[in-house]
Amino acid sequence: MKPPKVQGYSSGSIRAILAAGLALSCAAAAFAHHSGAMFDMQHLITLKGVVTRVEWTNPHAFFYLDVKDEKGAVEEWTVEVNSPNFLKHNGWTSNTVNAGDRITCTGAPAKTGARFMHGTMIELASGVQLRS
Repeated sequence: MKPPKVQGYSSGSIRAILAAGLALSCAAAAFAHHSGAMFDMQHLITLKGVVTRVEWTNPHAFFYLDVKDEKGAVEEWTVEVNSPNFLKHNGWTSNTVNAGDRITCTGAPAKTGARFMHGTMIELASGVQLRS
């Protein structure tokens, strides 16, 4: 398929402009994805609970944690951590955290108040601490 003819521009120029536009739109999406704006990085919290499931996926791994509130009711928290590649460089494997494990997680809570956080440090029941 030939690109449309636009007065004053060669077909090569039009292709270059279209390629540049495509590249910029992809770069904007990647930049937006990695924003931490949804998390309150100034007020870290620490949760202790039992892991109910783990998703070792790209671009971020997740685990779900049952945490007891101050009244003893169980609340499920979603903990987002970095990519599996980043985690592996910090000593993690896909079996570091498993369903049934008791862990302590420190990180930045969602600004909306949702039970969602970006975990920055995980402490296993053995006392081992791992950065996320």
